[in-house]
Amino acid sequence: MTETMSRYHHGDLRAAVLRRAEEVLRESGTDALSLRGIARDLGVSHAAPSAHFRDKNALFDALAVAGFRRLGEVMDAALATRGSLTDDLVAFAAAYLDFATDNPALLSVMFARKHSETAGAEIAEAVAAAFAHPTALLTDAQARGEVVDGDPEVIGITVLAALQGLATFVGSGFVTPEQSHGMVEDVVATLMRGLAR
Repeated sequence: MTETMSRYHHGDLRAAVLRRAEEVLRESGTDALSLRGIARDLGVSHAAPSAHFRDKNALFDALAVAGFRRLGEVMDAALATRGSLTDDLVAFAAAYLDFATDNPALLSVMFARKHSETAGAEIAEAVAAAFAHPTALLTDAQARGEVVDGDPEVIGITVLAALQGLATFVGSGFVTPEQSHGMVEDVVATLMRGLAR
């Protein structure tokens, strides 16, 4: 038994499957993803991943949770040092855009597919954690009178939709990554005109 196989028997297979699944997403997209192919790539039996993922949908759910958790880390880092509302929104927008353009296939798994009911609570928790900082940013700005009244989560979704649209343009080649970074401040300035009281 190789050292690699031995490690998997001690509980690392789940993490290894998720890592390889993200690599496949990055290299070939969602259609190329299969548990059997990942097992082959990792040098384990085709049934071994089923100990952690009952089917491909369960793997997609786990990828979504991992993606939102990683996005949360990115958001926390981007907003660790607070400045003006505009500066904070620019930092949030730039960090989100970097994540989205670096992980387009993962983002499609996170947002563009129906997840199983059993994974719903875990995904909801990961989403809430990922956007806790941006939501708090808007809540604080409302308390200072800088942003219109309303549900900060709904306002945050509006902001996110604009950023996701820009990321989609980058992914489709309509806008280059370099152009998108130059557009972040303009997008935030436009959003601020709509958000200001």
